[in-house]
Amino acid sequence: MEYTQADFTGQHVYVGIDASRKSWRIAVRVGEHFHKRFTQGPQPEQLVTYLHRHFPGATYHCVYEAGYEGFWIHDRLRALGLDCLVVHPADVPTSDKERQYKNDPVDADKLARDLSNGELHGIYVPARSVVEDRTLVRMRSCFVRKQTRCKNQIKALLEFYGYRVPEERLERHWSRAYIRWIESLAMERPSGQQALESLVTELLFLRQTIARINRQIRQLALEEPYAGVVPYICSVSGISVLAAMIFVVEVVDIDRFDTLDELASYVGLIPGERSSGESQLFTGITHRRNAALRHMIIECAWVAQREDPALLHAFTQLSSRMPKTQAIVRIARKLLNRMRFAWKNRQPYIVGVATSS
Repeated sequence: MEYTQADFTGQHVYVGIDASRKSWRIAVRVGEHFHKRFTQGPQPEQLVTYLHRHFPGATYHCVYEAGYEGFWIHDRLRALGLDCLVVHPADVPTSDKERQYKNDPVDADKLARDLSNGELHGIYVPARSVVEDRTLVRMRSCFVRKQTRCKNQIKALLEFYGYRVPEERLERHWSRAYIRWIESLAMERPSGQQALESLVTELLFLRQTIARINRQIRQLALEEPYAGVVPYICSVSGISVLAAMIFVVEVVDIDRFDTLDELASYVGLIPGERSSGESQLFTGITHRRNAALRHMIIECAWVAQREDPALLHAFTQLSSRMPKTQAIVRIARKLLNRMRFAWKNRQPYIVGVATSS
């Protein structure tokens, strides 16, 4: 009897991947029809071998949710010739039954089904080089949070034992002189002294690490592709080199946002809304955001409104009819628009002059 190998040329195979560190749960659909569910090791090559062996000649489409595994799976599968999509977990259509009964097989089935139905829209996946630069910039924020926690622990320890900061140290809090004063304090027992010295040692290590990362980020800003963008963004009031680098490594490509509204939505500078029929309910600033970007831009907005007359005028008017914490969000959106303008047009931003209306 002659054996004929199956030929899937012209057909589409959809693969949902629920990825974890030790194993992947795989669901496969051929066109609109469910084929198989299985578990494999976390190796893209193993999946590719399975697909080529069982569905030769087909066009392969894979999808997994963004998260712990990052983008390396996407990059590897694309390099092996498979189409791969990375989706935001919150954007995957989910029924109430799937919410109530959630496990890895259900998640993999859901991804494969929605991919075959054309209901999934992938997130932007930057190049590996940009992801590594972004990691350095994000790591700085991580160490700054650790430094703040360490400072609070030292302050709490001093308060616990009744030490008060001298008046002459208050003006330059956490200066070298202030840290030397902390190091000069003597506890009654070696155990207490070791506790204080351990915290001071950690603080000095974190300060050195942050300073080293700052130097690396400033050096990175002088290299391409950042050197052709960062100086223009820094021309906007309130924007430092660090802030510009955060903006560039998070957005990566400003042209992927056609309008300011799309960019503001990505950053998280739009109001949330729950409306139905004639009823409209705005829930304040949206919870969905790029946390690093929104925090940075709002912090820069406080500086910009002091340096830019037009922003100061707008902030003063807004503050007369709403809390300042709400007014600064609107200033942040104006600041975002200026940063977008400087980047898209590759030209310095000229500070405007406030006029009375």
